[in-house]
Amino acid sequence: MVKRVYIETYGCQMNVADTELMFGVLGRNGYERADRPDEADVMLVNTCAVRDNAEQRVVGRVGELQRYKRPGDVLGVVGCMAQRLGTSLLEQAPRVDLVVGPDAYRNLPELLGHAAAGRRSADTGFRSWEHYEDVPAEREPGPTAFVTVQRGCDYRCTFCIVPYTRGPERSRRLADVVSEVRALAAAGVSEVTLLGQTVNGYHDGEHDFGELLRAVGAVDGVRRLRFTSPYPTDFTPAVIEAMATTPAVCEHVHLPAQSGSDAVLRRMLRRYTRERYLEVLDRLRSAIPGLTVSTDLIAGFPGETEEQFGETLDLVETAGFDDAYTFKYSVREGTPAVRLHDHVPDAVASERLQRLVDAARAQTRRLNAERVGAVHEVLVERPARRGGMMLARTRTNHLVLLDLPASAIGSYQTVRLTGTTGSTFTGAPATAGLATL
Repeated sequence: MVKRVYIETYGCQMNVADTELMFGVLGRNGYERADRPDEADVMLVNTCAVRDNAEQRVVGRVGELQRYKRPGDVLGVVGCMAQRLGTSLLEQAPRVDLVVGPDAYRNLPELLGHAAAGRRSADTGFRSWEHYEDVPAEREPGPTAFVTVQRGCDYRCTFCIVPYTRGPERSRRLADVVSEVRALAAAGVSEVTLLGQTVNGYHDGEHDFGELLRAVGAVDGVRRLRFTSPYPTDFTPAVIEAMATTPAVCEHVHLPAQSGSDAVLRRMLRRYTRERYLEVLDRLRSAIPGLTVSTDLIAGFPGETEEQFGETLDLVETAGFDDAYTFKYSVREGTPAVRLHDHVPDAVASERLQRLVDAARAQTRRLNAERVGAVHEVLVERPARRGGMMLARTRTNHLVLLDLPASAIGSYQTVRLTGTTGSTFTGAPATAGLATL
């Protein structure tokens, strides 16, 4: 009998790509995809370990999924949380049958067989050679795709668990990435997002990230090229030049700042100062007209004073971020930040986070209000969650709701931005003769 597998995904784009990879691994071993847990013989939760609340959500969800488990069914936890907790997760959750880290997905069929036979197990070993080159990812059909080009991280930011859950940094060969992108383009994908923990530090021993951008951007059928997440000081002149001169590269960059205070950045072990960060930002904007910039910011990092937090608030305005993903510092056992003194009281950190959210959102609303009336090329990606509209995206990474039929998915449209909720736009077909921004 064919086994059916259901995978629920939490966390970053890398986890989404890893879920597609797991479906590929299991698909070639006779498993079929299930859309709901009650239809599945195997239920896997692909997890994030970056923040404590993400792990708590997973713990709660695993408890809920247990009610669908029948004799012989398998419930597994995979991904970064699985890697972080290892065999202790089997002790904490008696109905979890297996725990699998990001470098062990190739072993899933064997591990699932053991679990179905009643043998609980964990595989969280790092494999520095593993890129899953021979495993075609099983993706949902659509005009966009994630392509992992780098796994792991060699930076040791004191707040970050990623080096301990994804292992050392290693990059795929450029030729292998280009081959995968060619296959995607032949299947109708026109927008590709390259993924890596510090993606612009990509180097396969012969080629750097700038060369990778040029090579992928030259693939026939690739009309748009994005990447995430970069590290600020890995934007070399060669990488910026490649971004500026490769037509497919979109006019948007996600540039994590984390803090606007040099003192906090030092405690975070970020390898730049506020001034250096702003210099990189200026070089990017000078090279790429119309560039939009999003960022990550943390409030309440250990030792952060009110004055230092104020420097982060000021950075929002000084840098002119178009969008910001804001977080309250989350203690991660196993990271160096746990050992830092002067942890900020939770109530203070929460209050700072709210002020940071308010400042970032107010700036996003103001900038987006100024964009109403502009004309953009958009790619229609998928149906919106509500209202019977289609969701499209500009090259500058703004979401636009359009009144179009589902048959428009995958098409490029020229639209005028007619309104904004503050974060998302509404749009309508542009009249002839208007220049596209």
